[in-house]
Amino acid sequence: MSRQLSFTKFENELRPDFRQKMSSAESTEDVKKFFVYTVINLMKKVFADDFKLEYDDIAFAPTKAPYYKLNNQITEKDQFKSIWEKSDLPQVMKRFAESAANRFNHLVKNPDKTESKIRM
Repeated sequence: MSRQLSFTKFENELRPDFRQKMSSAESTEDVKKFFVYTVINLMKKVFADDFKLEYDDIAFAPTKAPYYKLNNQITEKDQFKSIWEKSDLPQVMKRFAESAANRFNHLVKNPDKTESKIRM
């Protein structure tokens, strides 16, 4: 039986700040930005100095699961593949992405907060 790596510890470290940012997000752009920066922080914790993820390496796609896309240059790296395939990192990413997509869709359906921000 193969051993699976777990990154739930990192998820639990990042989750409170992520939730706070999501609840304070005033626009869909805020949601995208907060999601991407959370993923960057997660990847820094997981991969340390193996490679560096940039803002443009992650695309938030709130309309279709898995709700994000990682740059092929990242996903093709051997270090990434080995961790991705032998860990719970896909599930951690899925939980962050689903949460962000829910907030994004809520803001799309209820633009009051965004409109009040624009008027000020």
